[in-house]
Amino acid sequence: MALTKTNLTALREVLEEKKAQIIKNAQATLADEMTLDADDLPDEMDLASSEYIQSFTFRLRGREKFLLDKIDQALEKIANGTYGKCDECEEDISLKRLEARPETNLCIKCKEEQERAERAFG
Repeated sequence: MALTKTNLTALREVLEEKKAQIIKNAQATLADEMTLDADDLPDEMDLASSEYIQSFTFRLRGREKFLLDKIDQALEKIANGTYGKCDECEEDISLKRLEARPETNLCIKCKEEQERAERAFG
């Protein structure tokens, strides 16, 4: 089933909102969480705890970078008319799946196959 202009508009808006939120989170990280001042922390345990939290935050931001790339790819596909096609089998991705994960590039069947393969090797 081909996506309608209304579907594409709604999905593009969701993708743009997700992108804006990720960028906002990244800016907050840069503004608030990038600095560790040992003078503000009374002991080594507090410093270690702060470093752990900072490391965890950076890992989250790394995952968000990956998601941001997928969102940008999806927006590009909307612009060039290829959005909603599975990258593997080239079949249409269901509207229900796109509504749940608008940045997806795989239909549910191919995604399940990918996850099975990852479990087998990882």
